Amino acid sequence: MGNKTNIKYVGLDVHKSTISIAVLNEEGKLIMESVIATTRDAILSFIQGLSGTVQLTFEEGNYSAWLYPLLRPRVSKLIVCNPRKNALLKSGNKSDRIDARKLAELLRLGQLSSVYHGDHGLGTLKELARTYATLTQDTTRMMSRLSALYRSRAIPHPGRTLYTRKRRSQWLTLLPAHPKGLRLRAESLFEQLELTQQLRRQARAQLLAESRKQPASTLLPTIPSIGPIRTALLIARMQTPHRFRTKRQLWQYCGLGLETRTSSEYGIVEGQIQRRKKPVLVKGLNFDHNHEMKEIFKSTATAASAKPGPLRDYYLWLTNHMEPDMARLTLARKIAAIALAIWKKGERFNPSYLNRPTA
Repeated sequence: MGNKTNIKYVGLDVHKSTISIAVLNEEGKLIMESVIATTRDAILSFIQGLSGTVQLTFEEGNYSAWLYPLLRPRVSKLIVCNPRKNALLKSGNKSDRIDARKLAELLRLGQLSSVYHGDHGLGTLKELARTYATLTQDTTRMMSRLSALYRSRAIPHPGRTLYTRKRRSQWLTLLPAHPKGLRLRAESLFEQLELTQQLRRQARAQLLAESRKQPASTLLPTIPSIGPIRTALLIARMQTPHRFRTKRQLWQYCGLGLETRTSSEYGIVEGQIQRRKKPVLVKGLNFDHNHEMKEIFKSTATAASAKPGPLRDYYLWLTNHMEPDMARLTLARKIAAIALAIWKKGERFNPSYLNRPTA
């Protein structure tokens, strides 16, 4: 008999305090189970105690950014898997021990969908992008609360005048004196808004300064309507264009890919198997995607469709062949494909990228 390689498949079900572990051999037999503390020493002690070739997996979550660099140099293969695509974990009984065993089995069968984790020296930029995005959401939330407060008292507030500091005292006097807590609440919201806006401006300056260190920061802004902020966010989210082999992979990642359905594709014609000429059913855009990336390309397409330039000309040409909503979606897909191409090639934007098929 030939020598068998000693491969161990390890599944981790990670939680705040503990980690449930299951280890399978090449034949799928459970050879070890354990529960350890979610600490660096406990994890490394367990991994170092395993002999042979170790392959390991755990689901993407809050601890992924900590666990990946800790475990990657210590195992032969590490997959941070997408929990949305682990249908096996949702069927049957569920517990930490069962989930760890199912993860190990899926790893052994090669049925896991990985989540990208790479180190390209962009850790600082990624954290600054998260800070800016969070503060932008907080600012929007404060503005919505202020707007709702004045709208509840039938006080009109057109435009953005409500959110400026100059007229704050005037806006406060428009609120009724009773109940007294109403004005106090408005003052609190105004103070929160001012502080959040100040922090957002600081985060914006730091994000732009850090993004300028990347070569792509001079290439991506050449695409109309992709300014410095969208450029910085794109670099932080994508990290490297080479993780996407084709534009369709990028479309899927950004939620711009089409999901299709078909069945009974083949039939028997005169004793021969032939493929039927039946249309493929398009179900819509793919659901599992990076929402921030989708927002970047859709907002870019919306802005570009309203500003004079080659992208608007392309959009107007598209509206002659499809509905405006579909035209904007097609424009967003085109912008994503162009961004990927010029980033990979190190080139600047050229209107020739907007080739139009001839009739």
